[in-house]
Amino acid sequence: MIRQTQKKPAMPPIEIKNADAPTKNFVFLLLNQFSLIAFTSAIEPLRMANRYNKNSFYKWTLVNETGEFAISSSGIQLKVDDVLTNLNRNDVIFVCGGLNIKENTTKPVLNWLRRETRKGLNVGGLCTGSYALARAGLLNGKRCTIHWENYDSFEEEFPDIELAKSVFTYDKTRFSSAGGTSSVDLILKIISEDYGHDLTNWVADQMIYNSMRTEHDEPRLSTPTRIGVRHPKLSKVIQMMEKNIEEPISPSTLASDVGMSTRQLERLFRRYLNRSPKRYYMELRLQKARNLLMQTDMSVINVALSCGFASPSHFSKCYRAQYETTPYRERGSISAS
Repeated sequence: MIRQTQKKPAMPPIEIKNADAPTKNFVFLLLNQFSLIAFTSAIEPLRMANRYNKNSFYKWTLVNETGEFAISSSGIQLKVDDVLTNLNRNDVIFVCGGLNIKENTTKPVLNWLRRETRKGLNVGGLCTGSYALARAGLLNGKRCTIHWENYDSFEEEFPDIELAKSVFTYDKTRFSSAGGTSSVDLILKIISEDYGHDLTNWVADQMIYNSMRTEHDEPRLSTPTRIGVRHPKLSKVIQMMEKNIEEPISPSTLASDVGMSTRQLERLFRRYLNRSPKRYYMELRLQKARNLLMQTDMSVINVALSCGFASPSHFSKCYRAQYETTPYRERGSISAS
């Protein structure tokens, strides 16, 4: 019987710029409870790029604080290649974060990042990895993004860092992605810068990824899509509410700004969201307050002021009505967990 061997499919001829460039090594620092999807979404485009050419364009090394297993937020464990080791100047660091980023950004991690980047290494953050970079002082004067759940706490803790509400940021020496599949978009951008658009498009096709996003795309669905409302004036009012949490705008002013009466605005909210404008606005403010309580060390009083509450007692009353606990107990339950 004649044994048939499977032939490797021929690669389409494409133009590769800098084809003779040395192999670039990415060092992925996997923090405890790292996001598995953010990590694998970064690895796969690199693997696909290597598949085009028998000479590898990229290689990668996995490190963590222990040098043993890195545990993801889903509980899946990955064996890493090394501890926080000395790197070469041409290596590129990616910090992959996930849950409880503040606790998982440890002193050894910060010391390692500062030490290695003093060599001139480029560095990026995946998901909440930008928090670790900011804590290490590596984002001063730079733009970055982070998972949208961490926007509020990041802005409060690092007011001098420009936080972009975008899928990714990239400026050659510092880069970041907002988590999830946004790592794909960031890595495709890097591949494009390294080897050109043809290879980037080929990798995207291999991944069945036909909607490449740019730095100008936002990581969250638009407000109308997210809440299931297509009414343009109502969507505009909600966007105004989201941008004015610390100093809430009255319903009458919101209505006037979009060219309708307060009564018309009330009817729209009842029809589409089954609540009053005042109630919806309160829920937005309390949601931000809860994020700040869970993700920062801000005092309850400062959280209240940041979310537009004039007094701690009023804040506590509203918080209890929404979440069936007080802000102080919420903070205490987090500390005990």
